[in-house]
Amino acid sequence: MLAAERVFGAGELTATVLLGELGLDGRVRPVRGVLPATLAASQAGFRRVIVPLSQASEAKLVEHIEVVGVASLSQLIALFRGDPIPEVEQTDLAEAPMRQPQTGQLDFADVFGQSEAKWAAEVAAAGRHHMLFHGPPGVGKTMIAQRVPGLLPDLTAQEALEVSAIHSLAGFPLSDGLIRRPPYSDPHHSASAASIVGGGQRMAKPGAISCAHRGVLFLDEAPEFPPTVLEALRTPLESGVITLNRSEYETRYPARFQLIMAANPCPCGMAATPGANCRCAPAQIRRYTTKISLPIRDRIDIVQAFLPLSKAFLRAAAKQPAEPSAAIAARVAEARSRQARRLAGTGWLTNGEVPGSYLTKHLPLPDGVHLLDDAVSRGRLSARGVHRVLRVACMKR
Repeated sequence: MLAAERVFGAGELTATVLLGELGLDGRVRPVRGVLPATLAASQAGFRRVIVPLSQASEAKLVEHIEVVGVASLSQLIALFRGDPIPEVEQTDLAEAPMRQPQTGQLDFADVFGQSEAKWAAEVAAAGRHHMLFHGPPGVGKTMIAQRVPGLLPDLTAQEALEVSAIHSLAGFPLSDGLIRRPPYSDPHHSASAASIVGGGQRMAKPGAISCAHRGVLFLDEAPEFPPTVLEALRTPLESGVITLNRSEYETRYPARFQLIMAANPCPCGMAATPGANCRCAPAQIRRYTTKISLPIRDRIDIVQAFLPLSKAFLRAAAKQPAEPSAAIAARVAEARSRQARRLAGTGWLTNGEVPGSYLTKHLPLPDGVHLLDDAVSRGRLSARGVHRVLRVACMKR
């Protein structure tokens, strides 16, 4: 409109993309998705993008395109006219930042005991396997889950751009640059389905599962999550994509996360725990354990049981330093390297991504091993369960 009224020449808009929300006071306010929009503009051949001033650093993460930040409409007009840029008071220009999925690293050296669970976490990190931790409260389920991201290698350049673009769409600030570490998302069980899976009224925003893309999604107290939320994980766990359908549009977001779920054995948490007194009725325990449905359990590669540690063991373990995350991460990196060589040319990088058809054809169990056949014939394993065993078993190769 300003160009039509000859406030500035229409030629100034040539090969230029404008991003931002214009307020009634003339200020240019931040919007979601500046990074992916700038990337799309660059790929479409545009030479310049003008964005809200507070998001200029985010847009500059994209190479080969000129980025200009403006704080108000008056600055934009001055820019197009070639006049001196007027100063604008910066208060209230930026939205309050949302809580971003964690990328910080905690150390396994802080976890005493539970060596078997640590080994399971290492195997899962190496092959990007989904896990279920099962045991009473206070045995270390959450501590180990929180430290799994520290075992994962840094994101590649393409993965960092992909993950950062999703976080930009979700409204998280990228003032520190591209996200280089695998993200960690741990939504509370009271969170809505839209906040976890994705959705919204005006715009289908990425949810926690997409913000955990290429990282870890941890569901603590998993049986307390609504069944609709847990069942919505079925397709993303296998395809790595979540599709959000609305009446007028369809949105697809990547969601190739590593799922870790933690569950107590019963509502009070004391069932089947040595020395503990569980007061839950058998019917309560059955209802609680079946809240994680069989189809979801069938997509979990590793199920790890936890038992409480004795006081004597804890005192002895506290005197001996536990293995740090750096040493475990080195083994994970070597395992990832072996998998990359073994799966070269397939498009997959880790065992957790390999479909069942490829596993049974190229990575079968040795001849003479009949354990899986017996488990299937007794109904203890489904066909998907067989594939799950093969995914974990081929870690040794």
